Order: sequence, then structure tokens, then C-alpha cells
Amino acid sequence: MFTTGRIIFALVFAIAFLGYLIWAYRKDAMLSKKYYKGTFIILLILIAIWLLFFGFVRLT
Repeated sequence: MFTTGRIIFALVFAIAFLGYLIWAYRKDAMLSKKYYKGTFIILLILIAIWLLFFGFVRLT
């Protein structure tokens, strides 16, 4: 089912893909901190609105 060549290819592909993901994340992390400063607060507000809506729907 799995030949030696397929296993080697899968391992090389997985290592290369994970390496690229780590490189891209580190490169993008600095820009994310710069451009997305207040997103945590917005996320908390959206969760609070959703919880309020859920509470009002359950009460009626």
C-alpha cells in the first residue's frame, strides 16, 4: 500500500510545509501586532452581544 518512496515523499513534504508555515507566521506576526491592536476588545464586545441576544431569546 505505502511504498518507501511514498513515505519519504510524505515526510519531506510535511517537513517542508511545516517549515514554510512557521516562517510565514513569524514574518506575519509583527505586522499583525501593528495593524490589529484592538481586535481583542472587539471580540469581547461581539461575544457579549451574542450572549445578550442568546439570553433574550431564551427568556421569551
